[in-house]
Order: sequence, then C-alpha cells, then structure tokens
Amino acid sequence: MATTHRPATDSGPPPPAPAGRRDAAPPRPAWRSRLHHLDLKASPYAYIAPFFLCFAAFGLFPLLWTGWLSLHRVDLLDPGVMEWRGLGNYTRLWGTEQFRTALLNTFTIGVLSTVPQLLMALGLAHLLNYRLRGRGFLRVAVLAPYATSIAAATLVFVQLFNPDYGLVNWLLSLVGVGRTDWYADTWPAQIAVSTIVTWRWTGYNTLIYLAAMQAVPKDLYEAANLDGASRRQQFTRITVPSIRPTILFTVIVSTIGATQLFGEPLLFGGGVGVSGGSAHQFQTLGLYMYELGWPSRQLGRAAAVAWTMLLILLLIGAVQLLIARRNRAKQGS
Repeated sequence: MATTHRPATDSGPPPPAPAGRRDAAPPRPAWRSRLHHLDLKASPYAYIAPFFLCFAAFGLFPLLWTGWLSLHRVDLLDPGVMEWRGLGNYTRLWGTEQFRTALLNTFTIGVLSTVPQLLMALGLAHLLNYRLRGRGFLRVAVLAPYATSIAAATLVFVQLFNPDYGLVNWLLSLVGVGRTDWYADTWPAQIAVSTIVTWRWTGYNTLIYLAAMQAVPKDLYEAANLDGASRRQQFTRITVPSIRPTILFTVIVSTIGATQLFGEPLLFGGGVGVSGGSAHQFQTLGLYMYELGWPSRQLGRAAAVAWTMLLILLLIGAVQLLIARRNRAKQGS
C-alpha cells in the first residue's frame, strides 16, 4: 500500500522548544541600567565613607589645626586671638634647655624600656612556643599586665620604688646596695619609669612574637633536629630570621609608644609629675607638651612640640624602612 506524504503547513502547532532554553528577557530600561551601574561603582565608596569622615573630623583636621597653631602665639584662656610667629615657636624650642632635656629623657627612657622589653618578649615567646604544661594559662598570664590599668599598675610601682619603705630598696639592701632615691636622681627615676613600661608591654609583644613563631614551617625544625642542631641554634638560625619582619614591626610600634610616653611618668611623679620631677629628670616630650599647653597656657608652643614629635617619628620610621629594604635586598641577593 502506497503511503502519501503531505507537506507541512503553517496551520499546525509549533515545534517544541529545546530543553533548558528560555525566552530572552525583555531589555532593561535605560534608567535602571544606569542606576545599576552607579550602584556598582558607588557602593564601595559609600561603605568606607564613614571611616574617612571620622578620620577627617578627628584625625586630619586636628593635625592640620595643630600645625596652624604652632605658627602662632595663642593663649589657652583666649584661643581666638592668635599672633603670627612663623617658625619662631620651633626655633625657641630648640633653644630651650628644658626641651632638650625632655628630648634626651624620651630617648633614654625609650631605650631602657624598649630593648629589655623586646628581648624578654622574644625569650618568653620562644619558651611558650614549645609544649609546656599549662601553656594556655601562661599565654593568658603574660597578657595580664597589658590588661591592667595604667593608673593601678603605676601606683603599685610607686610603692615598690618608695625611697623610704619600698620593697626594691629593701631587696637591694640585702645585697649591700645603699638607699636609692628613685625620684630625685636622674638615672634611678628613668629606670623606675622604664620598669613600669617594660612590665606592662612585655606580654603584649610576647603574644605577637608567639603568633609569628607558630607560622614558621615545622619542617625547618624537623630538618634541624635531624642535623643535630640544639634549641639555641634553632632559635638563632631559624626562628629569628623567619620572624624578622615581625621584630621590625614591634620595634617601630615600641619606638612610637616610647616617643608618646605620658601616663607612666605623670602618675609616677605624683605632685611633680607634669614637670617630670623637681629637676625634670624624667620629663618626656609628652609631659613637656602638656605642661606648655595647660599649666603654662601656651598653645602655640605646645603645638610646636606636638609637630616636632611627629617629625621625629617620621624620621625614625624612614630610617627603619631603609634598614628593612636593605635587609630584604640582601636576602634577595
């Protein structure tokens, strides 16, 4: 039986669409497309805008305003009246013996507190990096001084360093050392203030070093053990070179903190804390700036001290940055 083939006509149903295929979406209006594009471009800036607004209001503006005040003679009781001095406040500072004394005290107290602090933190972190009993408790314990109030800690050390009945003088008398006046003498006073700073910040730096040490690959220590290296050799040849960037970071942060030292010498001196002792033997730049700005009411000179401290910090940071780049260049070569 013959079969006839009829041609397809347009009156039949359309063929089914392939599976997974959908009709194209209608074109988006032009204004919605522009709004979507603007949202993609502007949203990140809107999210970070609060930070920059707060920084401009509470960071950048006070910095610039302080720099403008440093060029004028301004009285605290009448800040609206400003007399142009130019760089006169800066030249007067460098010609003032008290400023030079405060600058020298800041340097010596910074060295006496930063060097022992970082060395002890490095040693404690090395010990905590090994498996010890109660290691978790010890890690929390070393951070306790950092969590302690500056006022509470300083008041305790004031009693310890009391020239008449202090525990430190009593311990020194047991080994034949005579009575030491920890307030009137220059070096004892600076050592006492440095001890407070060292006690408070050693644990903080210890945890930073410990976190860096735990990131060192364990394979290096295992290879050193196979070669017969002692713990001391592993520490000097593996640990310290591996955490060198972290050490540089703590040096920079500790230097900044030493330059801005204020609370410890202020509370340690008691009634003469602002002047840093009767002969300014432990007055830092922070205390000198406070003394000029509030008791002496010379806002212009106080602002000049603040900007001098900023310039000193920038200079120290630039020197440390050059040292870091030189070390990286040596390691790369």
